[in-house]
Parts: sequence; structure tokens; C-alpha cells
Amino acid sequence: MNEQTTNDKYLLEELPQKWGWLLALGLLMVVGGSIGLYRVITMTIVTVLFFGFLLLFGGISQLVHAILTKENRWQGKFQHVLMALLYIVAGGLMVYNPIAGSAGLTLGMGALFFAFGLTKIRYGLQKRKNGWKWLFPVIAGIIDVIFALIIAIKWPLSGLWVIGIFVSIEMLLNGWFLIITALAVKKLNSTKEKEN
Repeated sequence: MNEQTTNDKYLLEELPQKWGWLLALGLLMVVGGSIGLYRVITMTIVTVLFFGFLLLFGGISQLVHAILTKENRWQGKFQHVLMALLYIVAGGLMVYNPIAGSAGLTLGMGALFFAFGLTKIRYGLQKRKNGWKWLFPVIAGIIDVIFALIIAIKWPLSGLWVIGIFVSIEMLLNGWFLIITALAVKKLNSTKEKEN
């Protein structure tokens, strides 16, 4: 057995064997991501609604659990109920007004990008003093800060497109990854069948 055949054998053990379903899912995600990029505002609203319903479901489940549990010595019950109510309120607000919900989520994302960017820049500059590779973290941090500033300057309008773009790009990237994986499995399977 040559080295390539051994590598192919190990690759086949790592990858799923049903490549057709993987290919179909990848194509579906690429189509969904493409539609999402074309209809960014719609994708944002759908994503916020989905997230809002998840929060509502999680909060109601948590509240029902806290009410129905018969544990009298549970010290964290008050915090459990409080968290459930916060989930319900946040989810309800997102479902009631998904545009305002998307603006709030986008502002939070902008703040995270800004904090992450500053952290990366600081880390890179600290490594520069030590002589380590520092340029990539600094560049990545500057990009994060610029993106955060774009979100902040365009806010609240940025709330209409940021989430939709992120979700659509993630769907596209994941879809292409699944397609490439499915085609690799198909190729490896056909190579294996020819050898047998």
C-alpha cells in the first residue's frame, strides 16, 4: 500500500460517508446565504425574530422549571426566576419590535468589536517589545476597531444590515465548506472503488 492510499484511508475515516446529503446541505446554505446577501434587511429581521423566539422559549422553560420544582432548599431559585424573566422580556421585545432589537444587538456587537480590537492592538504592541511576531494582531485589531466605528457612525441604520450580512456570510462560507467536503468524499470513494 502506497503513502497516498494510506492518507486517503485515514481521510475517509475522518469524513462522513454520505456525501450526497452533505452536498445538498451545502448547496442549500449557499443559496440561503446568497439570498440573505441580496435581502440583507429581511435576513436581519428573520435572524432577530428567530433569536427572540429562542430567548422566549428558553425563558418560559426556565420559569416553568423554577415554579414546578419542589426544592425548598434551592438557594439559587430567585436568580433562576430573575434570569427567566429577563430572557422573556428580551425575547418578547425582539419579537414585538425586531428592528429595535436588531439595533440593540448591533450596538452590542459594535462594542464587542471595539473591545476586541483594542485588546488585539495592545497584545500586538506588547509582543513587539519582546521581539515576537506582532503585526498580525495589530492589523486584526485595527480592522475590528474600524468596523466598530463604522457600526457606531451608521447606527441605528447599521442595525438593519450588520446582522444580516454576518449571518449570510457565515451561511455562504459554511455552505462552500460542506460542498468542498462532499466533493472530496465523493472523489475519495470513487478512488477507493477503482482500487477494489
